[in-house]
Amino acid sequence: MIFQSVKMAWNAVTANKLRTFLTMLGIIIGVVALIVLVSIADGATTSVTDEISNMGSSYLTVSISDDKENPLRLKELSDFTGPDEVEAVAPIARTSVTAKSGYTSGTMTLIGTTGSYADIQDMELASGRFLKNADIENNSYVVVLTPDTATELLGRTDVEGETIALDGRSFLVIGVLDDDSTSSFTAGMGGSSGDSESTTVSLEGYIPYSTMTRIADNILDVTQFYASASRDDTLDLAKAALTKMLLERFQDDEDAFSVTDQSEIMEAMQSVTNTMSLMLGGIAAISLLVGGIGIMNIMLVSVTERTREIGIRKAIGAGRGTIMLQFLIEALLVSMIGCAIGIGASWGILKIAGKVMGDSMNFAMSMNVVWTSVGFSGVIGVLFGLYPANKAARKKPIEALRYS
Repeated sequence: MIFQSVKMAWNAVTANKLRTFLTMLGIIIGVVALIVLVSIADGATTSVTDEISNMGSSYLTVSISDDKENPLRLKELSDFTGPDEVEAVAPIARTSVTAKSGYTSGTMTLIGTTGSYADIQDMELASGRFLKNADIENNSYVVVLTPDTATELLGRTDVEGETIALDGRSFLVIGVLDDDSTSSFTAGMGGSSGDSESTTVSLEGYIPYSTMTRIADNILDVTQFYASASRDDTLDLAKAALTKMLLERFQDDEDAFSVTDQSEIMEAMQSVTNTMSLMLGGIAAISLLVGGIGIMNIMLVSVTERTREIGIRKAIGAGRGTIMLQFLIEALLVSMIGCAIGIGASWGILKIAGKVMGDSMNFAMSMNVVWTSVGFSGVIGVLFGLYPANKAARKKPIEALRYS
């Protein structure tokens, strides 16, 4: 009986292909919207999480929002390495400058810090050296470049001993980072050069924090620094020790500062992206509901068109349940075929998006989202097919046979 009902439903659905396709379109668009939007959100989450993970997980970020009119000075920072759980600390500040070498110029992100920064971030050098205490104490005009920056400004990476101009000041290049150690903190993108066809790259350099306070008008005291734990398993202890010292430093005001680790940042990011996924999924679900209304509309038209057929089937013994099942199967069939087409279209769109974005972001179709769309489409087909099916089943045979 079920097989016969499915066969009849298929014949009814394929009898008017264009009308059926237009009815499916709402479901197709809804499924594509649901899968693509949620997959893009998941891809963005994975990309950002990987970036955060690559930055390391065995260090803490301390941010000072209220210094209580007693700002933290650079010379005081070494006091925070007192606890056994804390291995090293390094201040961090950023500014943008105009970098120039010969006829090549561009906007560079400068990061002011100390020598401990390289140890905390596990950075390695391709050539030269990183910042030393003498550079900090002497306010030296020295800079460590990323390989892309060295290539963009000087045409090669072995540039130790060369000089570049940063906002008109001459800086000596003392080292170039290894490719794998390039920071992800770049805020400024590379500028133009004499060759209009040159590829735009991110320009980034590291200078002594003491020098940064001299060339940047808005940077004077330490408002953010990184701290590494002596071991990975002492990160929580290091956080507790730093929090205790900062409370003593800032009059027991917990709101004056924050101490976070990478896991907290990733948890916050996960929470934000989960909310975004739910929001995007909700918007897509509305599209599916609109598709369901389209199914109900076309099924009501179908019931009216097939009134005489319903009367004949009832006259030869078909019961109310049989008629209702027939039209429910038709509504479900339209919905599920539309869902299948939508899944296929989503796969194609995500593949194209992956090709366009390259390695910067990975878009993968989540099977959880696919099954959710299948289930939701099935529910939509049944719910919006229920009223037309019930209307068809309630028709009286005599009236149906007289209908023309």
